[in-house]
Amino acid sequence: MSAAFGRTSVAPVLTLLLTIVGVATAADLANLHDRKAAPDFALTDATGAPITLSTYKGRVVLLDFWATWCTGCKVEIPWYMEFQKKYARQGLTSIGVAMDEEGWKVVTPYLSAHPINYPIVLGNPDLVQPYQITNMPVTLLIDRNGKIADAHVGMVVKNAWEKEIRQLLEERSR
Repeated sequence: MSAAFGRTSVAPVLTLLLTIVGVATAADLANLHDRKAAPDFALTDATGAPITLSTYKGRVVLLDFWATWCTGCKVEIPWYMEFQKKYARQGLTSIGVAMDEEGWKVVTPYLSAHPINYPIVLGNPDLVQPYQITNMPVTLLIDRNGKIADAHVGMVVKNAWEKEIRQLLEERSR
């Protein structure tokens, strides 16, 4: 077996494995009464504009912790762009939190090559503990009340995640 064959044949298997693991560990939406408040943050986008999570109370937020080196993240971002386009008018806001240690130095060129239709902010180590970031990607769905309805480590299952988004959009603020 050639080295090139080995590398190209591993990627689909790895993607399939991550998808299966995601299916096995994905939780349904948390009961409305059991949901915990999402920790607020104040981060800046590439232009220096501040973005806080609390600004989006009243909207469903898809909060994606990602990095430019993360293969699974690169698979999911187009899905989140699709969700943003499809559900923004119904109350969805996607926010990408880039966790690259090199910061804007690597994120800016990535965004230039791969434009994203939702806000991207630069994360920091202070987010690791409150959001329990143990691996990449980490994606959360936050309800209209600012509470975490679901959190997922690893690649999400697109159709299941979209179903949860639709369910949250149907819920009303309380």
